[in-house]
Amino acid sequence: MGEMVGSQSQSSFKIILGSSSIARKKILAEMGYKFEVMTADIDEKSIRRESPEELVTVLAEAKVAVYEGTIREKPTSEEEARQFLRSYSQGHVSTVGSVLVTNLKTGIKHGGIDKAEVYFHDIPDEIIQNLIDERVVFNVAGGLLLEHPLILPFVDTLIGASDSVMGLPKALTEKLIQEALSYNAD
Repeated sequence: MGEMVGSQSQSSFKIILGSSSIARKKILAEMGYKFEVMTADIDEKSIRRESPEELVTVLAEAKVAVYEGTIREKPTSEEEARQFLRSYSQGHVSTVGSVLVTNLKTGIKHGGIDKAEVYFHDIPDEIIQNLIDERVVFNVAGGLLLEHPLILPFVDTLIGASDSVMGLPKALTEKLIQEALSYNAD
């Protein structure tokens, strides 16, 4: 894509993504932002000293899958992963994600929550087994991989945004970044 010459939005601030999630990195890149990834204890003071211009951290604090009122974290065993995926078959699951954007210059935080719902067709057992064998289901809340080529054909309806299910809702993130940049503390 090359450098975005003369783009004010690119040069005037720097974004730090507080998540090592591949999906979140991909989504933020798709949004056209350049960013660096820093996880765990982000030392905001050292960042601030190093660079006087405006800094923004985007932290997708959490994404959980909710099935029939129960919060599901990442599956911890093959049995649990199988149980999660089987339950989605001809059923539905919701995801709730929160995004927190902090302007490191002002220290002011802007946060929001986004929800999505996914309805599935019947997911065959061999597809479930393939997903478990790939081990990738163990990295996501509820074992839910909307964008995976094995799962995609079995998605019936999506209410909300697919990027929300993947962990970083674009519209909400964009809104919060703009708010963080335009809000100047007196």
